[in-house]
Amino acid sequence: MSDTQEMADRRKQLDHFMQLSLDEKIKLSLKYIRQWHDHYNGDVAVSFSGGMDSTVLLHMARTIYPDTAGYFVDTGLEYPEIKAHVKNTPNVVTVRPKLTFKQVLDKYGFPLVSKRVSQYVCEVQRSKGETATKRLRMTGIRTDGTFSKLGKIPDKWLHLVDAPFAISDRCCDALKKSPLENIPHPMTGTRAEESQQRSLSFVEFGVNGFDLKKPRSTPLVFWRDLDIWEYVEVEGLEYADCYKGDNAVARTGCMFCMFGVHLEREPNRFQMMEITHPKQWAYCMEKLGIREVLEYIGVPWENEPECNLLCGFTSGVEHDPGCPVLKKHNAEIERGERCGAGFKGCPGGPQCTLTHK
Repeated sequence: MSDTQEMADRRKQLDHFMQLSLDEKIKLSLKYIRQWHDHYNGDVAVSFSGGMDSTVLLHMARTIYPDTAGYFVDTGLEYPEIKAHVKNTPNVVTVRPKLTFKQVLDKYGFPLVSKRVSQYVCEVQRSKGETATKRLRMTGIRTDGTFSKLGKIPDKWLHLVDAPFAISDRCCDALKKSPLENIPHPMTGTRAEESQQRSLSFVEFGVNGFDLKKPRSTPLVFWRDLDIWEYVEVEGLEYADCYKGDNAVARTGCMFCMFGVHLEREPNRFQMMEITHPKQWAYCMEKLGIREVLEYIGVPWENEPECNLLCGFTSGVEHDPGCPVLKKHNAEIERGERCGAGFKGCPGGPQCTLTHK
């Protein structure tokens, strides 16, 4: 079978797996965990970020191998609630990177837009003269004269090569991957639904990447968000407080990461951080220079003046323009979701009577 045919088959397989019921997905994930465990004679561990996905994976692995260890990388960029959750989870080893986030920014540059765009922009910014790589990234033209859309920086982001700051994709390698190089063969909670890159990784290597230079397993790669939450509810799992309440986050990861922020509705992750974690927000804006970077790509980094009713969240009254909580509330209603913004008396859905000046 050719590599092309094998990858095509894996695409179909991924589509099929993602349509399975939760019970079927659990059985399939456990099968891959057993394969991984047996292949390495039990010398395996879970890369435990403290997020929802890795919380589910660690619990699942321990249902069949109770002594499975978790490894947490304390990058200094985690939500405080994540660290508290990790601390309360037994048999988790904490490791730390050699560099701080600020040192990574100073040495390599800012993570921006996506890993692929950051890598390509970095290659151009660091190129010396007119190289084949620079031509490919700027125009998409390969050495043989053919065109590669995937090899080119998207037109929208070509201006980043002239940015007054360095851009790089090296952040994850330095802060998250490097500290885990010497741990037992890792299982991670990454899922195809989260990004195109993770979907392509499954297509190329499958669930258990035994033949990779750095072998890794992704037993939850075909799970969806709803599967994760249903598993947590059914199993009664504890999880980090930052996923709870009116200002719950959908994703945690590194607090100051800018990958994908340009795609978010307002209030985006940094605007929400100003409300929920003002100390961390002030540090990344004032000390790390993230404010200038976000302004350069046209992404809002702060909220407009707070609503004078912010303590009330009362429906049926007028709120000041720019109220960040109101923005979140209205966005939920527009998407047809039940009101989750915490407005007292809101019946949810389109019946909500909260108004705007």
